[in-house]
Amino acid sequence: MIINDHNLDLVYKGFKTVYTDAYLNAEVHWDKIAMQVASTGSEETYGWMGMFPQLREWIGPRHVKNLEAQGFTIQNRKFESTVAVPRDKISDDKLGVFKPAFSEMGQLARTHPEELIFALLTSGFTTQGYDGQNFFDTDHPVKDKDGTVTSVSNMSSGAGDA
Repeated sequence: MIINDHNLDLVYKGFKTVYTDAYLNAEVHWDKIAMQVASTGSEETYGWMGMFPQLREWIGPRHVKNLEAQGFTIQNRKFESTVAVPRDKISDDKLGVFKPAFSEMGQLARTHPEELIFALLTSGFTTQGYDGQNFFDTDHPVKDKDGTVTSVSNMSSGAGDA
């Protein structure tokens, strides 16, 4: 194959097609426990209001409750995987040997969030969350419907490893 702009563009489009097909067809599981949020900056701050008071029948004066703002910030990180295709493989038209590699690259890119998310779950017993407690813990402080601070647990006392 003659190496020129036109042919290199065809090579790029072919590899991109293989990558994209594998990416779109890769099975993922992270989306069942996590949410994808678009980001436009180097970090994102996720805020929310504390527990919203339960509705009550309106009898007499209003009972005004104070809301508490809570949140956390996540610094965005960049990931990449760059490969080079040798010039001789292009000029000798031996590009088919790279198809499995670009297919695997697409699958790995699609499933990469699972590596991150499932690692976070594993470390949840030793990593603090926004409330200062480990993500999985027996005494997360929350306010009940009356505004009294109480503890809740998101731990399970199963017989095996988490």
